[in-house]
Amino acid sequence: MAQEGHFHWLSVGTHSDSITRTGAERSGRPEAPPGRAARSPPPPPPPPPCRWERGGEMAAGGGQAIVWRNVVLMGLLHLGAVYALSLVPRAQLLTLLWAYFCFLVTALGVTAGAHRLWSHRSYKAKLPLRIFLAAANSMAFQNDIYEWSRDHRVHHKYSETDADPHNARRGFFFSHIGWLFVRKHRDVIEKGRKLDFTDLLDDPVVRFQRKYYKSSVVLMCFVIPTFVPWYLWGESLWNAYFLASILRYTISLNVTWLVNSAAHMYGNRPYDKYINPRQNTFVTLGAIGEGFHNYHHTFPFDYSASELGLKFNPTTWFIDFMFWLGLVTDRKQAPKEMIQARKERTGDGSA
Repeated sequence: MAQEGHFHWLSVGTHSDSITRTGAERSGRPEAPPGRAARSPPPPPPPPPCRWERGGEMAAGGGQAIVWRNVVLMGLLHLGAVYALSLVPRAQLLTLLWAYFCFLVTALGVTAGAHRLWSHRSYKAKLPLRIFLAAANSMAFQNDIYEWSRDHRVHHKYSETDADPHNARRGFFFSHIGWLFVRKHRDVIEKGRKLDFTDLLDDPVVRFQRKYYKSSVVLMCFVIPTFVPWYLWGESLWNAYFLASILRYTISLNVTWLVNSAAHMYGNRPYDKYINPRQNTFVTLGAIGEGFHNYHHTFPFDYSASELGLKFNPTTWFIDFMFWLGLVTDRKQAPKEMIQARKERTGDGSA
């Protein structure tokens, strides 16, 4: 697993060597015997204090080098997004609506695509839908499908340990964006090598996107969002670039990162009180249905990533609509009896 590469962004979910394994096996915890609550595993020791040495390396003890290129680029990106806010009053309404539409496409490329389809194999998608989701994932620019799914599976398999790429036990900043500013912890690399990702490379869509990823990002993340408003309704290229590309991209990144940070720290735990992932309404609204995180880490194989279909979950609605169109099959879902039994056994009683 590469330590740096381009930005090693995001994620959400459980990792599995086999999608048919139980939620407890996926999280690396043994199943509790019937009638008994699962015991909380002992928390890992906190990371050693950061003592910076020459060259940006931390002192011995599992230190990680700062990737200054990422620090600078992310700083410039966020400055550009702040500037873009000043352009909102001067932009055409159609441009703002277009930027929001691009945000929704971007989000689906992550939530319905890299996350629920390729990381968790929670449903099957036919070729036209896989092509759309791969293009949408390139618009998201959070690493290609293979790298995103690989890191996400590692996140689930070794959640909140040093082998978790964005270990929430290291604090909000690290799990939100700080993990992108340093090289991967050696445990992430070593443990990740033990997992099987051949199913990802067996998909020709994943291989094609990976091969042409840089070109697809330039086209989907920057060129199309910028030139459509300019060509179709005469928006200035300046406004179109900063609003539909830079601002939209920055917001989508932070919404994704909130799943790694806020949804691992704030909220209730109605399904498993022995893990940190929470139900977070704020994250759900921004991440189009990905904030039911206690449910997701308890039942990572469930395509809906939430208990009730009527809850705010646009990603689930999209997958259901694709099912109606005949483009989705084999939606996996946790039975109601299993959900209720798990609530009674390990939930915090909040639902």
